[in-house]
Amino acid sequence: MKTALTIAGSDSSGGAGIQADIKTMIMNGVYAMSAVTALTAQNTTGVTGIMEVTPQFLQQQIDAVFTDIRPDAVKTGMVSSAGLITVIARSLRDYGAENIVVDPVMVATSGSRLIDENAVDVLKKELLPLASVVTPNIPEAEILSGMKIESREDMAAAAEKISDTYGCAVLCKGGHNLNDASDLLYRNGSFCWFEGKRIDNPNTHGTGCTLSSAIAANLAKGCDLTEAVSRAKEYISGALAAMLDLGKGSGPLDHGFALQGTIY
Repeated sequence: MKTALTIAGSDSSGGAGIQADIKTMIMNGVYAMSAVTALTAQNTTGVTGIMEVTPQFLQQQIDAVFTDIRPDAVKTGMVSSAGLITVIARSLRDYGAENIVVDPVMVATSGSRLIDENAVDVLKKELLPLASVVTPNIPEAEILSGMKIESREDMAAAAEKISDTYGCAVLCKGGHNLNDASDLLYRNGSFCWFEGKRIDNPNTHGTGCTLSSAIAANLAKGCDLTEAVSRAKEYISGALAAMLDLGKGSGPLDHGFALQGTIY
């Protein structure tokens, strides 16, 4: 069985972070493992507390995984400090990790910054050059490219700039400032649009985590990047279309919408 590792924060409500990653990886056919960067106290209405792990303990977690069950793909999510990003980048280089999906979690859906400038600089310098693909949303792509994005043409220009600067493929996700849910993959000088139909579901907590984890899972299984993104988009559309409605705020997706079996 193929394996995947998520390096991200914990979401106590289960809708995002490592909980969403693990559910997604299982549903996309791989064995999931995790290295936790932070504990959060949160639910569908917001975050009330964050406890970040030390760089030393994050290193121990990553070492424990790679020295026993080597992952076929790695996904990184919310990492808010330069010290933790440095540990992740060094570990991925030292272990020769493959199929690295970087979800550059920098801006919340509300627009709030989740990472300081120093950490952004380290992310750009150390982690992005290791990525097989980076998956920014519109606000994050604006930070990485230094460009304002207001159209599909702007998305294309920003994706190309990010790719040329950091040497990685870029999946620029629509849906924030644009009127559709179409995503753009840029790699090796070529563009590929994944046209999306917006699903009228207000419960979108964890969509970014879910998409990047599904991509990582499919890369772990040997899919080409374009196919991995296509499969991930299909999975997240199904999870949204299931119309799960939990909590008092923006609720989680139904990660197990396609689950079948006698226990289920």
